[in-house]
Amino acid sequence: MKNTKTSIITFALTAAALLGGCGTSSPIGLVDVQRIVANWPEYQNYQNQLLTDERTITAGRGNQAQKMRATVAMQQKYAKITEQLTQQIRDASSKIAQQKKLQLVLTRDGIGYGGVDITGDVEKSLNITEKATPTPGT
Repeated sequence: MKNTKTSIITFALTAAALLGGCGTSSPIGLVDVQRIVANWPEYQNYQNQLLTDERTITAGRGNQAQKMRATVAMQQKYAKITEQLTQQIRDASSKIAQQKKLQLVLTRDGIGYGGVDITGDVEKSLNITEKATPTPGT
């Protein structure tokens, strides 16, 4: 489910960026959405709650139809939350793009090189502190 949520956010950001248009010589900003969601406590809290809700429904009493209705309601709830979180990332990316005079912002997925990485700036805008990456062998 986590990959699905990340994919939804990635798709939404890419689509929004592409629909925004760009000039032929415009700088391009890049956002690493996977890094943002890995470090964003708000996103992590929703992911943990989603897992808890899924387990509660699965382990709960009730017939299959009741569990299905509960699952659909949960999916609708988390689709709205995902939309809100995606919008927060879009808004922060747009703000940074304007400050840096970027015409286009894409997600880092599939980009080999080029562009200006604005992930750190977006994280700062969302009050996200990057988690330290453990060094190999420790």
